[in-house]
Amino acid sequence: MHAVAIVAAAGSGSRLGADRPKALVPLAGRPLVCWAVDGLLDGGVAEVVVTVPAAEREAFAAVLPAAVRIVDGGATRTASVRAGLAALSDPAHPAADVVLVHDAARPLTPPDVVARVLAAIAAGAPAVVPVLPVVDTTVLVDDDGAVVDAVPRAPLRRVQTPQGFARDVLERAYAALPEGAELTDDAAVVRASGVRVDTVAGDERSAKVTVPHDLTLAGLAVTVDGTVTR
Repeated sequence: MHAVAIVAAAGSGSRLGADRPKALVPLAGRPLVCWAVDGLLDGGVAEVVVTVPAAEREAFAAVLPAAVRIVDGGATRTASVRAGLAALSDPAHPAADVVLVHDAARPLTPPDVVARVLAAIAAGAPAVVPVLPVVDTTVLVDDDGAVVDAVPRAPLRRVQTPQGFARDVLERAYAALPEGAELTDDAAVVRASGVRVDTVAGDERSAKVTVPHDLTLAGLAVTVDGTVTR
């Protein structure tokens, strides 16, 4: 099984208040994207493709390992994943039969999560996402902000990345997705094509970095010698 990961790293970082793409914002002295790539490789991925803002290719090339492929992303996450999938057809690289899609904004995802996703795909699942249970009370509100109902928590899950797919399943799903359509994640794209999506256990350390507070919390997980508290 040859697994390739696509890392979506073309986000602007505006909600972080950053002066650079979010994936280049430093965490303990290293860009978020570097942490994300390391976790994927340590978890068993053979190769990584990073989709970046076209104007920032040199900045990404300066911090990423030479073996990482850098491709221009799009204006949306969906467009960036499409660009990453197109790069997999390059005959100069081994053909992938499994594709993981990961957010650069989840820098501290443990390699064990990556390994669980890969193991589920190897066992025959066409699509797999890591998830965590919902622990807070969850309610529905009306247009005025009043609570109208409580949602049972037992069947609810929070979805994380990397999300894993048999390559042909993901490519067919994106080919069937109408141009301009934007779904919340790649699992939603695959589900829209009628394919079952299975789950494996996620991890709280896979939290997404979106606002400055998230970056502060992520920094608390990194020790003084640059390793991650796993």
